[in-house]
Amino acid sequence: MEEKSFIVEVEPSKPAKEGKPSIGPVYRSIFAKDGFPPPIPGLDSCWDIFRLSVEKYPENRMLGRREMVNGKPGKYSWMTYKEVYDIVLKVGNSIRSCGIEEGENKNFNLPTKRKTDICTIMYTSGTTGDPKGVMISNNSIVTLIAGVKHMLESVNEALTVNDVYLSYLPLAHIFDRVIEEFFINQGAAIGFWRGDVKLLVEDIVELQPSVFCAVPRVLDRIYSGLQQKISSGGLIKQTAFNFSYSLKLRNMRNGFKQSVASPICDKLVFNLVKQGLGGNVRLILSGAAPLASHVEEYLRVVTCSYVLQGYGLTETCAGTFVSIPDEMNMLGTVGPPLPNVDVCLESVPEMGYDALSRTPRGEVCVRGDTLFSGYYKREDLTKEVLIDGWFHTGDIGEWQPNGSLKIIDRKKNIFKLSQGEYVAVENLENIYSLVPDIESIWVYGNSFESFLVAIINPNKEAVEQWAKQNSISSDFNGLCENTEVKNYFLGELTRIAKEKKLKGFEFIKAIHLDPVPFDMEGDLITPTYKKKRPQLLKYYQDMIDSMYKNAK
Repeated sequence: MEEKSFIVEVEPSKPAKEGKPSIGPVYRSIFAKDGFPPPIPGLDSCWDIFRLSVEKYPENRMLGRREMVNGKPGKYSWMTYKEVYDIVLKVGNSIRSCGIEEGENKNFNLPTKRKTDICTIMYTSGTTGDPKGVMISNNSIVTLIAGVKHMLESVNEALTVNDVYLSYLPLAHIFDRVIEEFFINQGAAIGFWRGDVKLLVEDIVELQPSVFCAVPRVLDRIYSGLQQKISSGGLIKQTAFNFSYSLKLRNMRNGFKQSVASPICDKLVFNLVKQGLGGNVRLILSGAAPLASHVEEYLRVVTCSYVLQGYGLTETCAGTFVSIPDEMNMLGTVGPPLPNVDVCLESVPEMGYDALSRTPRGEVCVRGDTLFSGYYKREDLTKEVLIDGWFHTGDIGEWQPNGSLKIIDRKKNIFKLSQGEYVAVENLENIYSLVPDIESIWVYGNSFESFLVAIINPNKEAVEQWAKQNSISSDFNGLCENTEVKNYFLGELTRIAKEKKLKGFEFIKAIHLDPVPFDMEGDLITPTYKKKRPQLLKYYQDMIDSMYKNAK
């Protein structure tokens, strides 16, 4: 039986020509096979999104935060749509009273014909270089909202006024921004966290959100926490959990929807997990980086909710791909395109990716009205990535038979070793992260060296447990310096490298274990836990030099 596909071809492939690489067929969502969804009537700007919801739902809860009572966090306190609207008008009138008129900003000059439609300038995270100001139009955001709404309706899902969203990503992050716009459009509620990742679960339990958007790092922590609780719960509880997990997973793989795969197991076993996330979560959306398949599968079973991966960039207004609820064969993918964009893959010969091969792989290119209007005051950079209406994302994707896409690499994160071999470092980091005792890993190499080295943030509990089993006595800092501990991690890296059939030059030959995690305070990662590679190199330069010297 042929597998169902969620995409349709709208343009044929193009062979390599005049030095330009080959391009695969252009696809779009099957939900847009008859054309992209029409604009929502009356919705022309982000102001319209807010204004119309105030008219429809003036007394609905809009924005909430936890109040401090006697120095302790209390219940969520809410402002209605009408109350927020009144404050917005007061702020707007105050700005007007300062002599600033509509559309006026003497320090703001756009390189673009669409300047009157620019809604915001949102800066990229700067993971590969200096941050760039991404100009996003009102039209991009309202087009995205129309597309998401159409997709949800196509799979018989909908967001309602009763839904509650937990906002914990930075407000300047495109992922959070568009989710909030969508919730506001539906007259739903948005509750904000307190700003401390260690207290995030407490805020979730108190808010009881129905929709929770997360980055893989947070979901990895939830997964690890659940695993530890189960392993310490005793034989009877472990047996009951493992039996329930296997039963529900088997049913889901056999085509049962998550909600009916095993109602008894949900009620008796997995309800405890659901209550730990507030009790009302029905959708967990993961974005900003790939989520490990085993974590995604696990959370799909135990949280009693949809767990979906999505993909997008600031330049594509976040929403470009999202997986479909109850489609287990989309595990490990970001799903098919949303029904408001066209997508194709462009071959990257220097990395061995062919968009015309039996398994098409290449750079993901996107076309549509959700695209950005250019980089602020950087027309040169805009021309590099926006070519003939196509935005070149820099990410390497692989089409699956069902029309979903798997992000497998990053075009920019490649370098050549001294012997001439190209290394796709992000792909290697994803593979080496499969070692359970590794919290985070940064792999490094350059054209002057013939092998790779790595900086590792090890899992504290795992290291201490291994040391105890091997009669090594020291604190965590000391264990990270211990030669036996380092050799254990090198052995685990070699094991996974052989298991995944990596090439010899892709093996890691030297490591440094850092007990202090990569963090935002040190400017080593972004708010969504992406590595800032130039900053990491600067921070660890002495250690890198030492590893190469000692390894030789």
